[in-house]
Amino acid sequence: MTMPRANNRLPTDFAAALGHAVSGFGFLEEALKRAIFSLSLEGLGKKPDDRALAAFLQRMEEIGDDTMGTLIDQFLAQAGRARIADRKELAADLRRIRHSRNLLCHASWKVSPRKDYWHPSFLNTRGEVYPDDLSVPDLDAIHDLTLATAARIIEIMRATGIEGEWLGASGAVE
Repeated sequence: MTMPRANNRLPTDFAAALGHAVSGFGFLEEALKRAIFSLSLEGLGKKPDDRALAAFLQRMEEIGDDTMGTLIDQFLAQAGRARIADRKELAADLRRIRHSRNLLCHASWKVSPRKDYWHPSFLNTRGEVYPDDLSVPDLDAIHDLTLATAARIIEIMRATGIEGEWLGASGAVE
């Protein structure tokens, strides 16, 4: 069996938009981790016992290696105790982003017959093939949704009053 010839390089504008979308997923993951931390710490109450504190610290250590899907599930479970006006919409956006992240990070990109489009060759765990071609505006829309959702999660985290330094940041994140 022969391997197909590798694709040519992605066009610069498409590759840049893809890179920005992927970097947005990383920022969202950090926001989710920080929100889980804040919501979990808030849930401990004023005087947690040693067992509760040990379980909290163990879980916080573990979330560093969690996948985006697990982080989303953990955040939504923690956020169930918080008052979130648009919880269903936020959960739906997070599910869309999870799907987009898996697609963009794991696809093999094929040339599309449509000008300025590329096809993500991707088979998910349920055996489904992604049917659509994507363009720079499609990638920009995914990036915009990801950053807007991260901002909503940061607002929820900040509402707990628990915030620290952002990883690698020299100042506060606005």
